[in-house]
Amino acid sequence: MSTPLETLWYTHSPVPTGLGIAVESGRLAQAFRPFGTRIQSLRESSEREVREAHFDHHLPYSVRHGGNIPAIWARANGARTRVLGLSWSDEVQLIVSAPDSGVRSIRDLRHRRFGLPKWANVQIDFTRAQSLRGLENALRLEGLEVRDVELVDYPYGGTFSDDPVRHVFGAQVALKGNRVVQRNNELIGLLRGDIDAIFLKGAHGLQLAHEFGLHVVLDVGSHPEPLVRSNIGTPRTLTVDQQLLDEHFDAAVRVLDSVLHAEQWAWAHPEETRRFLARELNTSEFWVASAYGDDAHLRLQTNLAERSVNALRDLTAFLQRWEFIGKNFSVDDWIDPRPLETLLGGIDVAI
Repeated sequence: MSTPLETLWYTHSPVPTGLGIAVESGRLAQAFRPFGTRIQSLRESSEREVREAHFDHHLPYSVRHGGNIPAIWARANGARTRVLGLSWSDEVQLIVSAPDSGVRSIRDLRHRRFGLPKWANVQIDFTRAQSLRGLENALRLEGLEVRDVELVDYPYGGTFSDDPVRHVFGAQVALKGNRVVQRNNELIGLLRGDIDAIFLKGAHGLQLAHEFGLHVVLDVGSHPEPLVRSNIGTPRTLTVDQQLLDEHFDAAVRVLDSVLHAEQWAWAHPEETRRFLARELNTSEFWVASAYGDDAHLRLQTNLAERSVNALRDLTAFLQRWEFIGKNFSVDDWIDPRPLETLLGGIDVAI
């Protein structure tokens, strides 16, 4: 690097990611320590504007590994970001109904009420987008469309960045005072009988379905077709801002190298990885394995596989069609393969 990089900002969603392991294991900090670069978590910042960069990626010299919907939105709205890699960790994506609703199959959803979150004050409502994606993919398997279902909005106030993330016993949690902030208004509506079905995903979603005795109408995440399974986490995007690439290309390569080595460590340490993911998701190892598979450690693979790139194209078109973004863009131009090619050409990195 011609000039020192003083601070590298990082952020990762509380889901299985190689960057999460690289950060929590100290690998990322260790990689930059010889260069005097400070590693800073933007989601733990005391400034709300900094925390919001997890969604709009406006902060220079930053790296993000997480759900693709905010990353796509940021790019479509002018953020100068580039994709360095994509990781695909299949997870449960459930369409669930109350046991007494009469909704036992996807066909039963025709003319029934489906609850959707609706955040009024956020830049990108990724919770609504992921629910719509899961619903649309499920309906199309039976020749139905979203218009065949009555959508019921459940409003939320505030934003996703109102409170900083804190580490409590190894778990990332957003606290309001000393209370963990967790809400699911659609689930309350389902239990009250106001609606007939909702979308739940991941370890927490699976645990809620079990605890409340909900009927699993369909697990979209287990379908054999990748594009049916593609949603906010399939694939997850590893992105950096263009300024980091232009001014500190070696730093971008070093970030990717740390991610790949963290994933390689995970492949050889399934039990330790499962414990880490349980802390990352603030749940138990049982629900991690149930939601992400017994081989969750092997699914941590960041690359530029065509399956992931194709899914990213499809998701971008989906977000435009549902007006979450104003215009489409070239996913291929968004990807910068140079850091990965640099590592693949080296002798000390096994992919």
